[in-house]
Parts: sequence; structure tokens; C-alpha cells
Amino acid sequence: PHSKNLMPKSLIIVESPAKTKTLKGFLGSDYTIEASMGHVRDLADSKKAVDVEHDFKPNYRVIPERKDVVEKLKKAASSADIVYLASDPDREGEAISWHLAQALGLKDPKRIQFNEITRDAVRQALASPRTIDMHRVNAQQARRVLDRLVGYEISEVLWRKVKRGLSAGRVQSVATRLIVDREREIEAFTPQE
Repeated sequence: PHSKNLMPKSLIIVESPAKTKTLKGFLGSDYTIEASMGHVRDLADSKKAVDVEHDFKPNYRVIPERKDVVEKLKKAASSADIVYLASDPDREGEAISWHLAQALGLKDPKRIQFNEITRDAVRQALASPRTIDMHRVNAQQARRVLDRLVGYEISEVLWRKVKRGLSAGRVQSVATRLIVDREREIEAFTPQE
């Protein structure tokens, strides 16, 4: 009996289902291509989402609407020899790749990125995979944690003073502060001839 030279089974995870169709056209049957539908994990829905006492450690959970997606991806990853994480080439995409690696329990995922979905760009990305850039991931985590910490504090004030259900994040909070400061300047202004 002769041994057949089998190519390793590869799984590529992208963010959107639209990309899976295009990539399947280029890559053929050597690659399984699945979509994560964007983020699969986020901070838990409570004040305990960020442990302020222990270096602001974030407490993540799989987004309920993504549980089926995560199960499907785990199954696909378990039968693959190589998993390529091909989320978008920005800070958010980097974080999505990291969350995928965590949620799926991936030991050695390959991070690839392409700025255009062309045969050449995709082949080039596959030829030079890298590891997940934790600097970018941590930048996104810091932004998310700040959003939650500032947002929760300010939102509670908004609920009491304005209307229940309103939410605020770091951007709205700064904008509100600028408006309040400007309004105080206007009120304190004394016109002079």
C-alpha cells in the first residue's frame, strides 16, 4: 500500500459570511471557511464585568446570540490541523481573533490579514501568518473596560436625572463634560460695554 500525500486540513475564520463565499471561490476544498459573525465574547452584563480590585481584570463571557456560532467553530477547529484567524486588519479585528482563540481553546492559531479580498492578497496572507498582536488586543481591551467603567457610572446618573435606559460611554461622557463647562461659562459671562 502506498501512502497518499495528504495536505493538512486548514480552517480559516473570517468575520462575515459574505467573505466566506468569496474565499471558497479562490481556495477550493483544501480550506474550510467559517464566519464568526463579528465578536463572540464580551464583558459580562454586570458591575462584576471588571474586577477593579485585581488590576481591572475583565470578566468575559460568550455573547448569548453567538453560542451556536462558537459551538460550530469549535467543531470545525477540532477537525483542523491549522486554524487561521482572518478577522479584519484593525484593532477590533485583532481583539476578535484573540477572543476566538480564547473561546475555542486554540493552542497555536495563525493570524492572517488582508486588506482586499483578491486571490493574490489571500495567498500572500496565508504564506506569511503571524501571531496575535497582544498590544493591539490590549488597546482594545482598555477601551472596552474604560467604556464599561465610565459608562456604568454615568448611565446610573442619567437614569436618575434624565431617563431610564439611556447609556453613556467614554465619548459621550467627555462630550457632556464639554457642554456643561461651556454652559457654565455662558451663564457666568457678564457683558461689558
